[in-house]
Amino acid sequence: MSFDQCLSGSLAAVSVTSEPRSPSRAVSADVTAQVEYRIVRNGLVREVERGRVQKVDVCDAHPELLRAARNVGRPTKEVCPICDDGRLVTVTFVFGAKLPSGGRCPGTAAELKALCRRPEPVLCYEVEVCPCCAWHHLMRKYPAGGVKPRQKDQKKATPRR
Repeated sequence: MSFDQCLSGSLAAVSVTSEPRSPSRAVSADVTAQVEYRIVRNGLVREVERGRVQKVDVCDAHPELLRAARNVGRPTKEVCPICDDGRLVTVTFVFGAKLPSGGRCPGTAAELKALCRRPEPVLCYEVEVCPCCAWHHLMRKYPAGGVKPRQKDQKKATPRR
């Protein structure tokens, strides 16, 4: 069973849109939905434990993801469910307008907060990575940014009748 077959019919196809019939607007300042992928992750881990999916098929993180995990990832207390040796690291990628096409990988919590406060909406992806065996899995995605600057005179005075 391939990874794609394991995910068919799962949350992998879920996207966040601004309106029910919105034509592919992936990020909106009005949407605060967060999509969690832990159920999909746990299912994939069970498939590896049962031998239906091989470790080589799930321990295949891209070298750039591994580099980000080693250099700017946030360590967790969780042990890798695949190799049971390494500690998992969380890496966040931020995509949106006026950002590089490959997104940004904030190195600090302050940098992530700044990206999430941008006037343009962004979409954040949190990936868990094991730097030891190259296991990786998308944990959650959520929209951020799109903060409109506050105006002192938000409401104009209307004449009373």
